[in-house]
Amino acid sequence: MNKRILFTGGSGKAGRHVLPWLAEHGYQILNFDRVAFEHSRIPTLLGDITDGSQVFNAMTSHFGFAGYERGHPPGPVDAVVHFAAVPRVLLQPDNETFRVNVMGTYHVIEAAMKLGIRKVIIASSETTYGVCFAEGDKDYHAFPLEENYDSDPMDSYGLSKVLNEKTARAFAARFQADLYALRIGNVIEPHEYHRFPSFIAQPLLRKRNAWSYIDARDLAQIVHLCLQKNGLGFQVFNAVNDTITADGSTAEFLKKWCPKTPHTRPLTGDEAPLSNRKIREVLGFKEAHNWRDEVRALKPANSVSA
Repeated sequence: MNKRILFTGGSGKAGRHVLPWLAEHGYQILNFDRVAFEHSRIPTLLGDITDGSQVFNAMTSHFGFAGYERGHPPGPVDAVVHFAAVPRVLLQPDNETFRVNVMGTYHVIEAAMKLGIRKVIIASSETTYGVCFAEGDKDYHAFPLEENYDSDPMDSYGLSKVLNEKTARAFAARFQADLYALRIGNVIEPHEYHRFPSFIAQPLLRKRNAWSYIDARDLAQIVHLCLQKNGLGFQVFNAVNDTITADGSTAEFLKKWCPKTPHTRPLTGDEAPLSNRKIREVLGFKEAHNWRDEVRALKPANSVSA
């Protein structure tokens, strides 16, 4: 394998788990971020995605001092994984969130395409489905949420992600390249599974996340599968785990809590309302961290019915 990857935003919540996983599976990684990620095998190049010249240079940089021993400048990386962003609303003013996320993604994709890099994976978001950061209580158009859903966010963050998908689609068509957008669900780190009993006890807490989640380690597997799968052009993939974060069958749960929302197909068993069927069928994703197993592994006091 030995692919050279530029990973933007690897110091963030998801990146802290994705980067080591990819490194353990043979990738050479340069983290490009505004803050360092302390890892013995993964160097960080400090920089700003909204500066196109910095992005261009990051994609053609040595990963460390050993590169100078080869006697020639480095060429472009083999692929780019772009996670860097203002990660949600209410961290910066809305216009700044929109600017950083949209222009940063444009710079990353444009630089990659013009350098001849033909594989770029970008972080999109569950917020494109329009409920996560909606004003007040908003129902989804239909269940399950699949990649052909009519995305209609009303917030600056979700809107930026919709535009980033359009940017990726445009460049994929122009350069005949593979650009995959991952609509990443609510990222759960290993230490956060103690929260799931409260999710079960208060179902409406999870409506904005469509009662779905992605384990950060399973997200790493999805990124790996995207890096390995070529020839798909522009694609959108929901990046979530298999099952609903609730007890009982999904169909009965949604009938109780979202009775006015239609279903476009039968919902099977406890499948997640934010469907990952496409990544299972197209990429071969198999989750390794089901929330029920993770909760059972906690102390008995934190157990939950399954």
